[in-house]
Amino acid sequence: MNYHDGLVKETEFFTTAELAEKLKMNVQVIARKIQSGEMMAYKVGKDWRIPEKAVFTWLEERSNRTARGTSVIVEDSPKVNRVQVSPSRRKHLLEFILAQFEPGRSYGEEDVNRVIGRYDGDIDRLRAELLSEGMMEQSGRLYRRRSGYKLSD
Repeated sequence: MNYHDGLVKETEFFTTAELAEKLKMNVQVIARKIQSGEMMAYKVGKDWRIPEKAVFTWLEERSNRTARGTSVIVEDSPKVNRVQVSPSRRKHLLEFILAQFEPGRSYGEEDVNRVIGRYDGDIDRLRAELLSEGMMEQSGRLYRRRSGYKLSD
């Protein structure tokens, strides 16, 4: 097994229809974003496969803008450069991560970190944000998607 085999096994891929449903967008809009090169994807047969990391990158690129479309660096760390994000857009990004966790299922910290780590190197910060926003709850060493939390439309 080589390096790339491990990446494929650990990466979730979405079809255009699955991603459109998850993001509450039209399938043709997703297809246009792929065909224009705005979103990275792989053509497999007649359909596209979009790696989840590419989706998060695409969302981050669109959310990290001020009103005039420029990025504003607010913190520098060895792992990531953070930029100012509007609260509503940040909520959508957190909800995208939250959607990766099955409702009613408990996850160990290592499992939570593995999911969060696919999107950002600052795992502790994102885990804390999911908890503070009431999206996830912690009981002892286990985490779960909070049952009463409804994803935005």
